[in-house]
Amino acid sequence: MNKLIANLIERYPLLEQVRENIESAFQLLKDSFEANGKLLICGNGGSASDGDHIVGELLKSFSIKRPIPIAFKDKLKDKYGTSGINLANKLEGALPAISLNAHAAFISAFSNDVNPEYVFAQQVYGYGNTQDVLLGISTSGNSKNVIAAMKVAKAKGLKIVGLVGRDGGEFPKYCDILINVGGESTPEIQELHLPVYHVLCQLLEIHFFQDNN
Repeated sequence: MNKLIANLIERYPLLEQVRENIESAFQLLKDSFEANGKLLICGNGGSASDGDHIVGELLKSFSIKRPIPIAFKDKLKDKYGTSGINLANKLEGALPAISLNAHAAFISAFSNDVNPEYVFAQQVYGYGNTQDVLLGISTSGNSKNVIAAMKVAKAKGLKIVGLVGRDGGEFPKYCDILINVGGESTPEIQELHLPVYHVLCQLLEIHFFQDNN
């Protein structure tokens, strides 16, 4: 872990200020996944794309190969023969993560029928369990729909990580861990968010899948 984070800080010196927060976020996510929890992610605009990006790194191989356990390969082989073997050889180890921005039919229906401000909150209510983590991403920390989701997450006992910039906005009121990269402009903040979540994904991947290689 130290090597990856040291390399991150070397490339992005501004992130020295959040080194401990990144380490704490990794520990929180690791504990969640070890308890069979999942990661829920929400944000708007570019931050919504970041959520999709994170899911892509967690649900499949990112920086190392992730073969699935032999026991599960054998189950597929026993049930389906050659086709099971072929399937097992293509599957990759996964960490469960859901981007709450990715459900167009639900979002459009709930926005039209109820209230667009609560589209993420409704999903946290539906998906969230006490062992899960909610990651809210916002350059300002004032995104009303993300804050509504955090309120529901707190009420349901989820842990909350916030990825923000500027002065953090309202996020500090709700987050167990706040990663505030600073910056003033949206592009600058978003450029610093990406290496933060990339290193978190790498750290998690190494922890859960390194021994499988």
